[in-house]
Amino acid sequence: MSSTNTLLKNINDGNTVYRGLSEKEAKKKLEKFGPNILSEKKKVSALKILLEQFSDFMVMVLIACTLISAFMGELTEAITIIAIVIVNAILGFIQEYRTEKTMKALKELAAPMARVVRDDRLVEIPAENVVPGDLVVLEAGDRVPADAILVEANGLFVDESLLTGESIPVEKSTQSGDKKTESIGDKLNHVFMGTIVTSGRGRAYVTETGMSTEMGKIADMIQEIEDEQTPLQKRLDHLGKFIVYGCLAICAIVSITGIIRGEKVFTMLLSGISLAVAAVPEGLPAIVTISLALGVQKMLKRNSFVRKLPAVETLGCASVICSDKTGTLTENKMTVRKIYCDENTVEVSGGAFSSEGEFFIEGKKINPLSIESLKLAMEIGSLCNNAVLRRTVKDSGTFDKVKKAFSSKEKWELSGDPTEAALLVVSAKAGLTQEKLNSTFVRIDEIPFDSDRKCMTVICDTKKGEIFAFTKGAPDIIIEKCTKIYSSKGIRPLTDADKRLIQRRNNELAKEALRVLGVAYRKLNSRNYDGKHIEEDLIFVGLIGMIDPPRKEAINAVRKCKLAGIKPIMITGDHKATASAIAKEINIASEKDKVITGAELEAMDDIQLQSIVNDVAVFARVSPKHKLRIVRALKKAGHIVAMTGDGVNDAPAVKEADIGVAMGITGTDVTKEASSMVLMDDNFATIVAAIEEGRVIYNNIRKFIRYLLSCNIGEVLTMFLGTLLGLPLPLLPIQILWVNLVTDGLPAIALSIDPPEKDIMMRPPRGAKENIFSNGLLNLILFRGVLIGLCTLAVFISILHFSQDVAVARTGAFVTLMLTQLIHVFECKSERKNIFEIPLFNNIPLVLAVLCSLIMIIGVIYIPVFQGVFKTVPLSYYDWVLVAGFSALGPVVSSFFRVNRKYI
Repeated sequence: MSSTNTLLKNINDGNTVYRGLSEKEAKKKLEKFGPNILSEKKKVSALKILLEQFSDFMVMVLIACTLISAFMGELTEAITIIAIVIVNAILGFIQEYRTEKTMKALKELAAPMARVVRDDRLVEIPAENVVPGDLVVLEAGDRVPADAILVEANGLFVDESLLTGESIPVEKSTQSGDKKTESIGDKLNHVFMGTIVTSGRGRAYVTETGMSTEMGKIADMIQEIEDEQTPLQKRLDHLGKFIVYGCLAICAIVSITGIIRGEKVFTMLLSGISLAVAAVPEGLPAIVTISLALGVQKMLKRNSFVRKLPAVETLGCASVICSDKTGTLTENKMTVRKIYCDENTVEVSGGAFSSEGEFFIEGKKINPLSIESLKLAMEIGSLCNNAVLRRTVKDSGTFDKVKKAFSSKEKWELSGDPTEAALLVVSAKAGLTQEKLNSTFVRIDEIPFDSDRKCMTVICDTKKGEIFAFTKGAPDIIIEKCTKIYSSKGIRPLTDADKRLIQRRNNELAKEALRVLGVAYRKLNSRNYDGKHIEEDLIFVGLIGMIDPPRKEAINAVRKCKLAGIKPIMITGDHKATASAIAKEINIASEKDKVITGAELEAMDDIQLQSIVNDVAVFARVSPKHKLRIVRALKKAGHIVAMTGDGVNDAPAVKEADIGVAMGITGTDVTKEASSMVLMDDNFATIVAAIEEGRVIYNNIRKFIRYLLSCNIGEVLTMFLGTLLGLPLPLLPIQILWVNLVTDGLPAIALSIDPPEKDIMMRPPRGAKENIFSNGLLNLILFRGVLIGLCTLAVFISILHFSQDVAVARTGAFVTLMLTQLIHVFECKSERKNIFEIPLFNNIPLVLAVLCSLIMIIGVIYIPVFQGVFKTVPLSYYDWVLVAGFSALGPVVSSFFRVNRKYI
């Protein structure tokens, strides 16, 4: 590498003219370094991925239940369970198969062909044959084939948004940028694989190819990251084991106790097996899947597309959102905020793509066209400009109509450099549209911007025959080219005091993270001007400060995040000052929060990073590997991390995060494939809306888990106590299966779409290790399950005592069990309020599901055909009173013993 550095130093010093490789040298290097491609690690076969979906503990239990149900002749239940297993397996398979698509999308970003100098000839070769040492030739529109250092650059601008996330093309030169930093955006004499040349031309010495490039490092990071179970998957796995072991133990006791008491062995084994099938909530995976799928539909209406079902719930427990700045927290549209002219600082309101805006001096509204220096500054900005403000519909109306169309109905569109587009928009806000200015000024020549002059000049003619040179550029350069200044008292000489004042104002604007341009002009005597000296003796007019402003909705979304206990963190490739200013404006960062740069991050080890990560609000000027380190540090600190991204640089961190969020508009295919969710509008506020939806879904999952388990405990307890007390079987196997079908079906599904509670986004996020029974849910389940079992058994014993008829007693117990469960479904709508405090009719599907189940209960008791199948008999009036009384007892007792609990 030292010889390479010596060669490049000689080239940059002008001592050497590098002519590239010979074909013979290139061939040797190709053998040594290998092809310039992104390689993939050995892939797991699709069949193995599919078979692994059936190795989950809960899935194996469900398969066992399928076999038992089929053995007992319950083919419908067996088919339902196996259908659930297959659907879940397919969903899991699709999720794990995504990695291959990510690599495919990444490969497509590599250049297919490259132009290199071989044997002193310019030749076009497949990009995979480019080797270190090649001299590549780059022109506008080319995709850079490998990482390289520039040895020649003429007006070269490169779009590096894939790697840095910043949308403005970077000006490249043969001079290196900040040598102390590893940030890609600061390496001004480097070009990187996959980036696109937007203008100019250059030649570059290839230093890295294939997996050694920045793109290759990203590909390697993506493949190194292993998929982890989501919090929901971990909780359901824990729940499944808890349920299965508990239920199997109790069912075994029931069967053995019955056999010891003298019951028929077959009957008790059948009862035990029936109870086991009924106790295991085989409908749980189906209802979770349905709940998540319905959540996906809701999120789609709120501009977020969920690619992986578990991500819906994972969002609900996010405690940190790591967001890019450009386009997510900001509008990704440069907007003029302030104009300094004639010793006044003018503030400008309004959006980036709207001609609606107002102008203020010290808080007082002004007419911008009444101040000549301000008007002239905006005219120069619009005329010394190659962006275009274009009408998209035909409209021959007046200027006022044009302005109205531009602002409200989006009948205008901007194209070109974002900075120049901002200058057109601020002029349109004052009534100086490009169309109007072009009717007065005609461009006759242009001296384009270049990195040496740092300015741009256009020559314009007016209808009066006057010739003007309009110049814009870096403020310090413009000031040095000026000898006069435009003021309200006329044009006067530019003094040293004036220069110091202008420089001070420029520094003040820069501290506000504004990108500042200086504007100036001079009047020419004729068209026969001297092009070499045209940018001399200029008249200074003003400074124009612009910024990519924060989205209005992002400010409210950040506030909502903080109320919900979620910490937003900005991670950007932009400069520290700009990132910090935007973060403070939208309240992501306060004065006490830390702002860390990529260079500072590079100096820390992982332990140091983890110790400070909770105190950092902004990470600026970071590279892809930095983003990955940040996400990992946050996860080690116990956070559930959501990470947004659009460029290829974001893909590893997006994949590593608990919930990866890609941008739908500006996002690359690589990032989308690595993500769990795509924002259709690239808006931070949409993430917060998705988190709210995720919280609602998880809340509803807890509701139907509470409902299903309470009911199942009631069923098991009824049979268990009945057997221990030496009573006849309170319920027959067929009756248990019917209860499971009627009460675990429609009501549970309807409960999964229960409306959100009003304070859902005012609760702190759930802990990463929190189990599904936290915050007293297990106590609620056990307490209510015991009540259901005791009420059912009480009805069975009472009717048996008075009627001495086991069939009537079983029917009474059968009906009581179902009614208590249908009443309990309404209790499950809230964990903090009792049934008398909650709205019972705000979930119409739930009400209809309960009514449907009630009709089915009546049918089973009074329709002769079903009486024979389910061994039921009609109940008397007194039986119904007893059943109704004990069924209503549950919520009454619950309300007395319930204590107010704080939801954490």
